[in-house]
Amino acid sequence: QVELSESGGGLVQAGGSLRLSCAFLGRTFSTYVMHWFRQAPGKPRELVAVITSGGSSNYADSVKGRFTISRDNAGNVVYLQMNSLNPEDTATYYCAASSIGAPDYYYWGQGTQVTVPS
Repeated sequence: QVELSESGGGLVQAGGSLRLSCAFLGRTFSTYVMHWFRQAPGKPRELVAVITSGGSSNYADSVKGRFTISRDNAGNVVYLQMNSLNPEDTATYYCAASSIGAPDYYYWGQGTQVTVPS
């Protein structure tokens, strides 16, 4: 069983930064692909960033150059460093995990709110 717990959200002015953390409870964190999604009110959930077990990462075009995903396999944590935030980044951010054996099944965290007022 896997449990995920996000933290680090909050209210930040445009141009500011936040770092989200996602604690992974379970076995073999290092074998999971870790994702950050976000969902704004009235919009579908979108993939923001993903990092493989080996550390390769990919980003949505809307956050490239501003957001950085990283992972600490020893500490079972994945991070999302968000810089140059703008009001369009306002959303609930969710951490998700998928295993190599079941890539279409996601474990989800409860989400953390990020608000960037206009």
